[in-house]
Amino acid sequence: MGLGQRIGDTLRLPGPGARRSVAVLAVFALAGAAGGAIALTSPALVQRLGLVEEVTELAPPVPQAALRPLAADAPTPSTAGLRDVLDPAADEMPGQFAGVVIDPASGAQLWSHTPERALVPASTGKVLTAAAALLTLNPTDRLDTRVVAGAEPGTVVLVGGGDPTLTALPEGEESLYPDAPRVSELADEVRANVQGEIDTVLVDTSRYSGPQLAEGWLPGDIAAGYITPIEPLMVDGGRVDPGLQDGPRVEDPALGAGRALAEELGVDTVDEGTAPPGAVGLASVSSAPVVELVEHALRTSDNTLADMLAHEVSIARDDEGSFDGAARQVLAALRQAGIDPADAHLVDGSGMSTLNKVPPQLLGAVLAAAAAPTENPLEPQFLRPILSGLPVAGGSGTLVNRYARDGDAALGRGVVRAKTGSLTGVSSLAGIVTDTDGRLLVFALMSNGANPGDVRPLHDEMAADLSRCGCSAAG
Repeated sequence: MGLGQRIGDTLRLPGPGARRSVAVLAVFALAGAAGGAIALTSPALVQRLGLVEEVTELAPPVPQAALRPLAADAPTPSTAGLRDVLDPAADEMPGQFAGVVIDPASGAQLWSHTPERALVPASTGKVLTAAAALLTLNPTDRLDTRVVAGAEPGTVVLVGGGDPTLTALPEGEESLYPDAPRVSELADEVRANVQGEIDTVLVDTSRYSGPQLAEGWLPGDIAAGYITPIEPLMVDGGRVDPGLQDGPRVEDPALGAGRALAEELGVDTVDEGTAPPGAVGLASVSSAPVVELVEHALRTSDNTLADMLAHEVSIARDDEGSFDGAARQVLAALRQAGIDPADAHLVDGSGMSTLNKVPPQLLGAVLAAAAAPTENPLEPQFLRPILSGLPVAGGSGTLVNRYARDGDAALGRGVVRAKTGSLTGVSSLAGIVTDTDGRLLVFALMSNGANPGDVRPLHDEMAADLSRCGCSAAG
């Protein structure tokens, strides 16, 4: 039984996080979109489109002016063929290395190098968070930020609902996040619904509990722009400059959101507080759908968004909104869906912690489940958005500046789609690629203990080698 069928049989999770039937229709469309994206990434088509400067193999004589699905009967690479291509690179990789190549159609592991070795994943850990979010949360749901009446006259309470995409930017200026709700919209609704003067804005962060920074995070990474203290309320992901993807972050994101609303309302006093029971609602705005947030977190490797999604997974599965709860429930969601997280240890949902440990076979299993075909084309593919969220080599997200046209990995350009991961002494790459025989393959490559500047090009070359591999037994 293939991974896709197993996932389909065990996908619907019980409890408040269970999917509602309306979600199925949305994911049908996403499954079709992901299939088109996979078809686009065939090596021959990429060469015909001019995404690499030199064509080392003859292209088909007549270009096809249409995207077509991959052939179901494309030959599977042989283990011996993959060993010939990948073993030399794996053996020469500096530091500790582990990797797998999986055929998602059958679920078979075609090549491996210490696949059970648990290593620090860096941001490839976001693949696990993305899967748990898609398995647990309704993909069409949105994260809400509300304003309610306070217990005292003239007081309003800004209540965090887990959305880091709320923006303080004025109308007409685009946020880094898709379809971001605006503080100005909240202020307009509040003014329309409040009788009398407003003199105080309170911020309610009671949705989350526990430490705001995960173990293995460095406080200096806040100023460096990599992390934000995780609270269920913030504007622009806690950025000082909302236009900089990796710019410095604030240390008090919830109060920063309160100050942004207070400025819109012309209020001077901002403080912490909680909404009174049964408080009258005054305003509410919502994020883009969860599925779009998942894709954005993968494409841009947004640490704050990933960790808040992990917190939301925990809450939806009746656990606490904390790092501990998130770590437990991300792995529990995978286990319940039939993906074995043995040997994995998580501390956060973003992969920023150096204490996370994940074997490449787990990353490969999640990606294989996302890429697995189904017998019924109308069967919903809840994990497909992981594929559409993966950066494209030389084209988008965190791979936009890799796979240079004149580099050793150039033939992977536009063909490899993968999540990247980098920390000090840590480099990883996990994604999908179509080989020259037209077979879709999943790979996960992980290295610890070596300079990412040295290792990244080697990972890129291995993935590119897969793309130009005609490694079937017949080939």
